[in-house]
Order: sequence, then C-alpha cells, then structure tokens
Amino acid sequence: MRAMILEKPGNALVQRDVPIPKPGPGQLLVRVKTCAVCRTDLHLVDGELPNPKLPLIPGHQIVGRIEELGESVQGFSIGERVGIPWLGWTDGECVYCRSNRENLCDRARFTGYTIDGGYADFTVVDARFCFRLPEQYNDVDVAPLLCAGMLGYRSYRKTGDATRLGIYGFGNAARLIAQIAIYQGREVYAFTRPRDKAGQESARKLGAVWAGGSDEMPPEKLDAAIIFAPVGALVPAALRALTKGGIVVCGGIHMSDIPSFPYADLWGERAICSVANLTRRDGKEFLEIAPRVPVRTKTETFPLEEANTALEKFRSGKLEGNAVLQISDV
Repeated sequence: MRAMILEKPGNALVQRDVPIPKPGPGQLLVRVKTCAVCRTDLHLVDGELPNPKLPLIPGHQIVGRIEELGESVQGFSIGERVGIPWLGWTDGECVYCRSNRENLCDRARFTGYTIDGGYADFTVVDARFCFRLPEQYNDVDVAPLLCAGMLGYRSYRKTGDATRLGIYGFGNAARLIAQIAIYQGREVYAFTRPRDKAGQESARKLGAVWAGGSDEMPPEKLDAAIIFAPVGALVPAALRALTKGGIVVCGGIHMSDIPSFPYADLWGERAICSVANLTRRDGKEFLEIAPRVPVRTKTETFPLEEANTALEKFRSGKLEGNAVLQISDV
C-alpha cells in the first residue's frame, strides 16, 4: 500500500510502498478514504513533539470503510464507515481511566503519533476507539470533525456556562466550535492575528458579535477564553480580557512558553487550564450535536502524494480551509 512516512523529524514526509497491516484481536483494518491534516501533524513533522514512533505514518482525522475484522470484534461489519481520532488506546485500568479521565492515561497511545495513522491506503484501529459518523456528512467534510472538532469541543466544555466567550486563533477548530457556541446562545468574541481584516470579517459573518486583533481588548470582559493558537504570549493577554472568576483554556497539544505576568492579572479567582487529548465521551457528544447545528466545514483537498504540499500550505497560512487528503474512491 502507499504511505507517506515521517522518517526523521524536521524532514519532509517520503512516499513508500509498505505492507498492508494485519488487524490483531479487537482491531479493525480500515481502507482510508480521507484524512484531514492537523496542526499536530505539523508539530510532529517539525520535531516539536517528543518521542514519536519512527518511522511513522502521520494522520489522526481518518475516515474509512472497514475492510477486515480482527478476532473478537463485535458490533461492526465489513464495509461500515468509521472515523478514527487522535486517542487510539488506553489501558482501562489506571486511576485516570477508572475516573472517566482516559485522556490522561499515562500509557495512552495516539493515532499518527505512537500508532501509525491515516496518511496511507490502509490503517488498523482498536475497535473501541473509533466512531460511527453522521450520515449527513460526506467523507471529506466529516474528516476535520475528528480532531479540530472533537478536541475543540473538549476545550469548549471546559468553559462551562460562559456567556461571553473569547476565541484566540480563529482557525479550523475555532470556526467549528464557534458554530456550536452561537447555536447554544453564547456571544463569541474572535481574536485573529493583528491586522487580519479578512479573518475578522470571516468571524463576523459566522456570527461573532465582535472580531479584532489578538493585541486588542474586547468591548466587554469575557467569561471565558479558548486559545487555539500555539502562542504562549496570548495567555496573559486573555487573562487581562477576563472578568473575575473567568477561565482561560489552552486548547493545543503544543504551545510556546508563556511569559511572566503580574499576579494581579490572575487574581480574582481567574484560572488557566490546558486540554489534553480527548475522551470517547467528548467525541460521542460532539458527533451528536454537530449535525443538529449543523456544524459546517470548509475544506481544501489534496491527493495523498501531496501531503507535504498540504502541510507547507498549513504552515504558511495559505490554506482556504481544512486540508483533507483524498486517498481512496473505492
């Protein structure tokens, strides 16, 4: 099968012909139809995440059809469409798994990071960690929901019942989660790169009540803020925009260092928290609400062989939407 492989962080992916993997007990062999490109893929390729499996097939927003069932798999059938997310396996036994916090499992494995992912014709997945997908979405449009949507949704859940919600870094995840927030009656305040007038206008068209640069203060204090941009300097900026008792949620797996800031900016029971991975509950809840909104994705497609082009366009900010690799029409 064809696969785009990371052999060494810092280098481009290389195309290789590798054997089709065999599903083990409890696993599914999936023929990959599409795989969306994520910022985490960039962090991996650029060497910003530690200890990836090498060589590695990246990709963790995978849509495909079941080709083969491993031993003891129940509840799935050949030909069924499934989605494969970032969280690929947990031990089910540790204190985190037993307290509904499987996203924090110390032994967790991750698709496209410590498990081969979806930049290939086929992949294998633990059947317990894949999702049935809403029929309302085609294979291209549903792919970005599997990370930008699901991890974004976990970040959104962390904001509780915040009415005035700021979102810093108005990219793929922000556009998906803003749609849910607006659907649920929240006020969205969008923060883009300074002087990004096009991005601000796009946020307003989506329904944001205000849009401005990340160097600006919103017209009202925020109840909560989500930071999707991997820029640590945005944390103090977001804290200064919060009302007392508000929370800043850092929604990325990687972020540059947070600079020092006065304690007064945190005082007043303001809080900062990170979001690590996702739980299956997050994914299930998100896929239930997304069709009701309905959450709409904007995509730009690439063939598998152009994965490096998609990553470079992502890196340089030249994408028109979520990059999605179209891998199989079968």
